[in-house]
Amino acid sequence: MKLEIGRIKIKDIQFGDRTFVQDGVLTVDKEALAAFLKEDERIKDVSIDIARPGEKVRIIPVKDVIEPRVKVEGTGAGFPGVTTKPSQCGQGRTHVLYGAAVVTVGDIVGFQEGVIDMWGEGAKWTPFSKTYNLTVDIKVVEGLDTHTHEETVRLAGLRAAEFVGQAGRDVEPDEILTYEMGGIFEETAKYPNLPKVLYVEMMITQGLLHDTYIYGVNAQHILPTLMHPNEELDGAVISGNCVAACDKITTYQHQNNSVILDLYEQHGKEINFLGVIMVPEHTTLTGKLRASDYTLKLAQMLGADGVIVSEEGYGNPDSDLLMICRKCEKAGIKTVLITDECAGWDGMSQGLADTVPEAVAVVSTGNVSHVVTLPPADKVIGDAESIAVLAGGWKGALKEDGTLQCELNAVIGSTSEIGYHNVTCREY
Repeated sequence: MKLEIGRIKIKDIQFGDRTFVQDGVLTVDKEALAAFLKEDERIKDVSIDIARPGEKVRIIPVKDVIEPRVKVEGTGAGFPGVTTKPSQCGQGRTHVLYGAAVVTVGDIVGFQEGVIDMWGEGAKWTPFSKTYNLTVDIKVVEGLDTHTHEETVRLAGLRAAEFVGQAGRDVEPDEILTYEMGGIFEETAKYPNLPKVLYVEMMITQGLLHDTYIYGVNAQHILPTLMHPNEELDGAVISGNCVAACDKITTYQHQNNSVILDLYEQHGKEINFLGVIMVPEHTTLTGKLRASDYTLKLAQMLGADGVIVSEEGYGNPDSDLLMICRKCEKAGIKTVLITDECAGWDGMSQGLADTVPEAVAVVSTGNVSHVVTLPPADKVIGDAESIAVLAGGWKGALKEDGTLQCELNAVIGSTSEIGYHNVTCREY
């Protein structure tokens, strides 16, 4: 399977009377976009704005972030199974408005939504302070239940990204990245002496607004599933959850999954990258046992020498993470874990809710409980007072002068467990 990603580098966004890209500037017809989104009768009103890197702008409460794209060759246009009919993605050519993002905002659906600061202390913690953000603030009609509210906003963000992404259809990309990988037997024959490595990606699938979708299927209803890495890079996986903002894997991060990109970089050099196992996270012991057993079975059938396991969320999913680790290690499959920690304001509490002696290789992406103080913004897109009810915030977190104090829990992407974030380690 061969996928070409054509990056059209965006260096600014502005509003105009039509939507197009010229000389790296994305111009958006916000009236046309708003009218397009309001074709969904569940949407009462839409407010569209721009937030640029370095501006003293705060966006809150953020629901999802999506990269604008358009499929120019091959199947799998849009978000297959969600905004378009189900069709195979991960092949052909997709043009990306690289450096731009659609950010959905709106009335609180679930308390685990977040904040993006485009400048200062807050910008240090979120990767989306570096993107040129087109914000879509959505008001839904009265009377929607919470799940329908979430679905309405989620679809609006995806549709907005498709609308804007069309601007890149006939633009010559600044660079073209190629991701190509054949069948497992073909790749193993090419690299017989390289260790075979699988990526195990855990997904929030716990209901109660904690869902992830693959080709439009709610992943809480699936068994662990093998995917070609190109599929995730090309829009097969979307976020549909209100899990804690710090480690929510937004749709943008699925489209640019750091673990997949790093493994691709080493494929054929240091490792033979076999593919991705998408693993649902369940709330029941039965579900956890079933998913971890099935993950091990797939890894063994594929002959994996090692697996890299990334988590989404913390607390309850820690048990899933450690079950997979223990079973793989006992079966002789070397296992590396990627997780954040909930270690308290002082960092001295137990980082994970579970542990096993087999967890000997663990990458930490930071402490979700770390408290940051964010200075007053010149402009707030959304509702700053919502911090009082967001995970990582509290009543009184917003000061009279506009200063905001919160845990990293509330900052979108700050401790991303697929590594798409700004946190690094430092040796002393």
